[in-house]
Amino acid sequence: MAILPGVPRRVDSEIKVGKSAPAWMLTYSDLMTQLLIFFVMMFALASAMNEMQLVKLKKKLEVYVTENRLEDYIGLKIDEKGLVISLREKLMFDSGKAEIHQEAKYILKDITKEITDVPNNTRIEGHTDNVPIGPELRSKFPTNWELSTARATNVTRYVLEALNFPPKRISSAGYGEYQPVVENDTEEHRAMNRRVDIVVQRIGTSLKRREGVKKIF
Repeated sequence: MAILPGVPRRVDSEIKVGKSAPAWMLTYSDLMTQLLIFFVMMFALASAMNEMQLVKLKKKLEVYVTENRLEDYIGLKIDEKGLVISLREKLMFDSGKAEIHQEAKYILKDITKEITDVPNNTRIEGHTDNVPIGPELRSKFPTNWELSTARATNVTRYVLEALNFPPKRISSAGYGEYQPVVENDTEEHRAMNRRVDIVVQRIGTSLKRREGVKKIF
């Protein structure tokens, strides 16, 4: 073929194609994908089953609270943390003190028996209102942090030592006045904030340390 003057000569470009991946690598990739899907499904199934366990546990405790006329002393709810069992101060302690009432120990025994049957971790939280500690008690509890911590500690030790709750599944903390359930604007509301919460945590989640917390265990 003649080449005309002024016309650049065309050079056929050669397209190089890399080697395809080995068959075993494709099979391995498919296997990893299927395993990932399997574990995601298993986690979702476990979460759903545990949610059902928490709902069932809440219903059992609701029956217990009703039968024993404890509606004014014990609150129950399921939230993002798990099942929260709120034990009001008037059930558990004298004002400004951390020693557990003898009657409350019987109730703790009944509650602990139920929550031991589920595999979830449990967190004991101490809470107070925002009224400062009186001068007569400041030598023992300088602030509400110390009071809430002492109450949570005593409940935790009783559950561990007297009721044989598995120690690897329990933790405890004092939150002072910093996690109220309602505003501290009336005496009734302040009474609701003075409490110890037994939190049966959701599986796969942990309770993050929040503002004002003093961790014990």
